[in-house]
Amino acid sequence: MLLRLDGRGPVYQQIYRALRTAILSGALPPHTRLSSTRGLAQETGVSRNTVVIAYEQLLAEGYIVGQLGSGTFVAPEIPDVAHTVVERSRIANAADDATAYDCSAYATRARMAPSPVMKPRALAVRYDFRYGLPDLEAFPFDIWRKLLARHIRAAAAEPLMYGAPEGSPRLREVITGYLRRARGVQCDPDQVLIVNGSQQALDLIARTLIDPDDVVVIENPNYLGAREVFLAAGARLVPGLVDTEGLKTDRLPPLARRARLIYVTPSHQFPTGAVMPLARRLALLAWTATHGSYVIEDDYDSEYRYEGRPIEAMQSLDRNGRVIYVGTLSKILFPALRLGYLVLPKPLVEVFRTVKHLSDRHTASLQQDVVTEFVAQGHFERHLRRTRKRNAQRRVALLHVLEREFGDAISVQGANAGLHVLAWFRDRPPEDAEEIVARAEQAGVGVYSVTPYYLDRPPAAGLVLGYAALNANEIEAGITLLAGHLRAERAL
Repeated sequence: MLLRLDGRGPVYQQIYRALRTAILSGALPPHTRLSSTRGLAQETGVSRNTVVIAYEQLLAEGYIVGQLGSGTFVAPEIPDVAHTVVERSRIANAADDATAYDCSAYATRARMAPSPVMKPRALAVRYDFRYGLPDLEAFPFDIWRKLLARHIRAAAAEPLMYGAPEGSPRLREVITGYLRRARGVQCDPDQVLIVNGSQQALDLIARTLIDPDDVVVIENPNYLGAREVFLAAGARLVPGLVDTEGLKTDRLPPLARRARLIYVTPSHQFPTGAVMPLARRLALLAWTATHGSYVIEDDYDSEYRYEGRPIEAMQSLDRNGRVIYVGTLSKILFPALRLGYLVLPKPLVEVFRTVKHLSDRHTASLQQDVVTEFVAQGHFERHLRRTRKRNAQRRVALLHVLEREFGDAISVQGANAGLHVLAWFRDRPPEDAEEIVARAEQAGVGVYSVTPYYLDRPPAAGLVLGYAALNANEIEAGITLLAGHLRAERAL
């Protein structure tokens, strides 16, 4: 097997890239038998261990499969994770895209990543079950306007200067107090970094801690916004298996040992809604301490829990400074606010401040001041208690109408927390999800397929259904309408 090594980086990475390029280009078609690790080592003049590492990477990402007693073969189907690194040959051949020649490698990777941005629908929908949207009807806009007006008047009387990159000291203090009370997070205000939403938090993490070809373990399925950021940074994504208790910490692939980062959503796995139990959290923390990795704990909607006792953040269990905690206010207040925060291990604080400063100097001071007062005066937690009660009622309405209209035709996951559920169609293959979405749109109902969140083929057709932005009557009407149109198509 003749391989062209490009001379960039360690030899195992060159062998990995050469084999991956051959597989993606079709030079090594599916089911092709590969040389043994010993044979390829002799052909390329390297140690067998070097080839073993390259094969482990390809095996972990699904490019190749091993058959006991038969050898190693190109996988019959190439997974979506094949796009974790953009091939230079692919870009060079993109004659129909002149901009590809003018972009940096980062920009090219960013353009090739699967964007999480929801595109405008061809048809307007009356009932939109888009996930991640808060209950805006419950938000105390009168209080917010008064606080905003007060700070605008105060700002007009003094120079409006640049702020600190880490954010307002007062806001970091009130967030620290809230996190201690509500999530058990152990930190000082100096460890808190105010950012423009959780998406910037993930981007700063990637820019600060990832170099091209670094390994990042990510849940499968996973949040597209995180996947996009890591791909743009040039990371090699290694999927971690997810079951009804979140990431299977005892099934991490061998390549994970070299992971720089492990991205998890332990309090409400996105999109399945699984909650990671204490034993797995402790196992993951022990694993990262051994291997020198950092855990990114994305706590995106943990404030909403409807059954069982509240679960403390994984960060509260960290004794080795390996957890980077990501939080957002958009899911509680309103998405346009674009305000979130990082809680960093102390050794990372200074470098993250520098990277934040280079990115955008600081987050808007006026918004920080208003949120500070909103939290300090108790409005934030009162609003949270009110929306938690309203969301619980909407959750019950959704589960009730799903049971009534679909019965045993579906199973529901992730209903005990968060702002969405995952509905699986038991007897429909994954390919049917797009058809279901299209038929729902024709009926005036907006639903969303789970398929894009998988790095491979999901087990069945599934829908991610958000419910916080709809009232009980709208939820009832939307699901009833959806079920009626699906019955017209086929018997459920």
